[in-house]
Amino acid sequence: MAPVALDTSAPVSTPPPFKQDLSSLSKNPLQRTYRGNKEGTIHMEGIPQFDDPYQKREWVKEQLAIGFQYWGKEGYAEGLSGHITVRDPVLPDHYWMNAIGVHFSAVTTSNLVLVSPDGFVHPDGAQLPINEAGVQIHSTLHRARPDVQVAAHCHSLHGKAWSVFGKPIDVMTQDACLFYDNLAVYRNFGGIVLAPEEGANIAAALGPHKMAAILQNHGLLTLGQHSVAEAVYIFQSLERLCKVQLMVEAAAANGLEKKVIDDEDAAFTAATLQNPHNIYANFRPEMELLKMERGHLFLK
Repeated sequence: MAPVALDTSAPVSTPPPFKQDLSSLSKNPLQRTYRGNKEGTIHMEGIPQFDDPYQKREWVKEQLAIGFQYWGKEGYAEGLSGHITVRDPVLPDHYWMNAIGVHFSAVTTSNLVLVSPDGFVHPDGAQLPINEAGVQIHSTLHRARPDVQVAAHCHSLHGKAWSVFGKPIDVMTQDACLFYDNLAVYRNFGGIVLAPEEGANIAAALGPHKMAAILQNHGLLTLGQHSVAEAVYIFQSLERLCKVQLMVEAAAANGLEKKVIDDEDAAFTAATLQNPHNIYANFRPEMELLKMERGHLFLK
């Protein structure tokens, strides 16, 4: 067959980018993420609710121990550094915290410390010392952000590496939309945090609504509105995205062009991903796996 000449002069029609909106979707962000049966009797559960503050206290402590053991599993432990705090449901001006020098993988409900409003160990929890920098950061954060229950900070590898640039991550992937208009950068390093002013500066950088921060030359810090699971999931997501950013920057330095998600698509995706119940549901598989693997050791 003789070759056929192709007309390459005709313009190629490119369809416009497909855009979604929330108008036809469920008003409940969690319900957008799963499908049950036609009868509507199959549901995915969000954050549990409690009428009894003492029952909620036990749940909070279990969540906190699981969060630390997950951090240990991920290799985030580094000497005396790292802390997660969560408000106590019984005494809301107090918070629970890990003892200093206890490996993340060894944190259980029985060695958690209750911290008083003035930053000292309370008699109701484990009678163990706590991290001074953690008290300075978290006490200030809990006062500055009454909308959050949890604050989490440690020196994870990729978070530390990206923090030296003093820049936010780019919203380049679907999971990065969790941080669309939701990530602060604290562009200062004043040394190890041993004064309340530094905690106040970090709180100011976060502002009234952001749930995560990159602390320049230091690491990552995340918050949770209702549960430890939120702060831990947001932390591990940001840590992994810092690794992605480092990989992308290395590729871009060799001539590859990176594509950033536009504001419209990022905002649409963030409206679902940033919902506290969705964040909790995203971390729930890790919590259930830890229970299976460790036989409820975190409850001891």
